[in-house]
Amino acid sequence: MINLKDIRYLRVGTPDLDSAVKFCTEIVGLQLVAREGKAAYFRSDKVEVRGDTRDHTLVYFEGDPNDHTIGFDLLDPAALDIVAAELEKAGQPVHLGSAEECERRRVKAFIASKDPSGNKIEFVARPYHSGVRYFPARDAGITEFSHIGLYSTNAPRDERFWTRICNARVSDWLGDSPFLRIDTVHHSVVLFPAQRLGIQHINHQVEDVDDVMKSYYFLKEKGVRIVYGPGRHPISTAIMVYFLGPDGLTYEYSVGVKHIQRSEEAAHRPRQFAPDRYNGDMWGSPNELAGMPLERPRPMKVVV
Repeated sequence: MINLKDIRYLRVGTPDLDSAVKFCTEIVGLQLVAREGKAAYFRSDKVEVRGDTRDHTLVYFEGDPNDHTIGFDLLDPAALDIVAAELEKAGQPVHLGSAEECERRRVKAFIASKDPSGNKIEFVARPYHSGVRYFPARDAGITEFSHIGLYSTNAPRDERFWTRICNARVSDWLGDSPFLRIDTVHHSVVLFPAQRLGIQHINHQVEDVDDVMKSYYFLKEKGVRIVYGPGRHPISTAIMVYFLGPDGLTYEYSVGVKHIQRSEEAAHRPRQFAPDRYNGDMWGSPNELAGMPLERPRPMKVVV
């Protein structure tokens, strides 16, 4: 089994790097740590939260906006041979990163592959740390990069990849969409059924509900399109707001996500939610997020 520790970074293509840098710093509130050649590197994690100073969590590079890659940190940095063997046994491609590719990713070594849908995945050994604190470009209250929504052409099949080949566990299901945890956080990856590949949304946790609401009004003032929220997800307890970023990629701020502690693992049973009956927002906000289930409750029938 491939033992993942956490999502380490995302790599996202864009035809307009200048605009992506401006959005990530001035709107999202990330720290631009480097701009080298045709790529820009961003950070988003506080030392007090993660206990580390990772080099970066997001990269935008000049390229196809549909070119998305998710990098995962391994629990055991010496396990790349195990990763390669597990992937080959599962019929997935295996590519050992070159020295130049490793330097672009700020890691000692990595293996590139794909999930069964074709989404690009990288398994990382000994990623770089910066040794300095995170300084945001805008005080959005961000504490950490937390999770992603990922498109899947066959969610049940891909769920088996993440839970049998890798060590992810199902926290809950929304229709066929599994909410997958790697550590104690309710979900690090959510698989959304679609006829396309790539990242569906990027989540950053913030310190307080006040940060969600302050950003909501800030985003509206700046003319950024709000696609969902403010609201609260019953499935994870998180208070959230989603907004549209460069090239149609959606960003999310949230706070209060549920944790499933190690002591609760044996007793935890995933819940099944039906998309046509589940109100994804307890407060009733309409959901315009492309590729997400509509998440509106079925009208009640009144019997006289």
